[in-house]
Amino acid sequence: MKYYDKLIFELSKPGRIGFSLPRPADRQQLPFGNTATLGTLRGGTASEAQRWGPKDVSEGQAAAGSKVCSKVWREAPLDLPEVSEVDVVRHYTNLSQMNFGVDTGFYPLGSCTMKYNPKINEEIAGIPGFAGLHPLQPNETVKGAFEVLVGMDKALAAITGMKHFTFLPCAGAHGELTGLMLMREYHMSRGDTARTKVIVPDSAHGTNPASAAVCGLDIVVVKSKEDGLVDVEALKGLLGPDIAGIMLTNPNTLGLFERDIKQIAELVHGCGGLLYYDGANMNPLLGMVRPGDMGFDIMHLNLHKTFSTPHGGGGPGAGPVGVSDKVLPFLHIPRVSGFHGNFGIILRAYAYILMLGREHIKLAGKFATLSANYIKESLKDCYKLPIPSVCKHEFVFDGLLDDNGVTTLDVAKRLLDYGFHAPTIYFPLLFHQAIMIEPTETESLETLDAFIAVMRKIAEEAKTDPELLHGAPHNTPIGRPDETTAARQPVLKYE
Repeated sequence: MKYYDKLIFELSKPGRIGFSLPRPADRQQLPFGNTATLGTLRGGTASEAQRWGPKDVSEGQAAAGSKVCSKVWREAPLDLPEVSEVDVVRHYTNLSQMNFGVDTGFYPLGSCTMKYNPKINEEIAGIPGFAGLHPLQPNETVKGAFEVLVGMDKALAAITGMKHFTFLPCAGAHGELTGLMLMREYHMSRGDTARTKVIVPDSAHGTNPASAAVCGLDIVVVKSKEDGLVDVEALKGLLGPDIAGIMLTNPNTLGLFERDIKQIAELVHGCGGLLYYDGANMNPLLGMVRPGDMGFDIMHLNLHKTFSTPHGGGGPGAGPVGVSDKVLPFLHIPRVSGFHGNFGIILRAYAYILMLGREHIKLAGKFATLSANYIKESLKDCYKLPIPSVCKHEFVFDGLLDDNGVTTLDVAKRLLDYGFHAPTIYFPLLFHQAIMIEPTETESLETLDAFIAVMRKIAEEAKTDPELLHGAPHNTPIGRPDETTAARQPVLKYE
């Protein structure tokens, strides 16, 4: 029997338990809790827990806790699975082995920069003097942590060309919202209340318009040209006294560097707006080009992407926001404080920066760019390449050249059979069958060649046996699920 074939509830047997504790001599000394907890404490089953419940608590205890506990007292025992220790260990160990991550294989997830996380980062973050910190400790006891934050501020300022950073935001989207609030406050302080619109390119990350909307700003979309870059002429027609700024990613979501960035900056500044830099694609620019030098006033960084901290599963994250001189007065003070963002992630990123150093950090961007172009050029004879120019860290195919009815989803599912995580698919929305590939700088030539070989094999399978791809994956614990139904009608609990 495979332990991932069943839910933990399906492994449950009445009376089976993984531990046993002696029954307390005096029940009246037990903490006031629900009946299932009381039963579990004495090593009993759920049915025993129900019998050994509120009636066994003394009247004194009941009176003392009645005001609070009467509102939260569980009427029925908690429905928890009853399993042995070995069942629990095997079940969750098998589930963990089903998970895919950068420690187990190649993860070319475009726009996400899924680079390997060096384990020295984890070791440093695990040092007791750091791991055991509490934000309410007296300042004199956490000077080392403050030194890390000050050092990280200086490092990021040097890398990006911004003046100073705040580390309060706990994710990239949180950083976007923070940056937009700074943008709004900048205009409000000048009495410029008419600036309620933010320009967002049609190739932007989905969080850009979402963050602007949450901030109470209206979104104005600027179109891209056929070469994938911002249409500067179209941008000119959108500028005016109601524009608060523009949110821009450079390189953009297609992995292309905005060659007209200096002109864009002059136009937006000329109408009184600010430039916001989405730092999600900062990786190829490390040590090469700085957003501050391009004219950006506000930016956020995704530490889990560019600076190699854990990524995925909804966290952990950190989205520090940097500002130029003109926006600096609106950054919170003090910039270094106890409650200052996700310190463990900031510490990991600082370790990564110090490990590479000023001399070698630029190699990350160079190798990421080289890897992306190597894959692109190796596959463009069997996958549609809508924009053939040199890319930076990532690029986008538009499905197969000879698809024979095979879709991008089929390609992604078939990759699982060969042990590779799929790239980002159907994003950006500029292309109907988008396949967005980002290899990062941490993958070896051998890994890239193996991925290229599999992608070419899938392209050949599409010609000779399209039904094989329509039914993929074939070698995974489950086949292809009904993803639409799963998203719209999710089953979130066991019944």
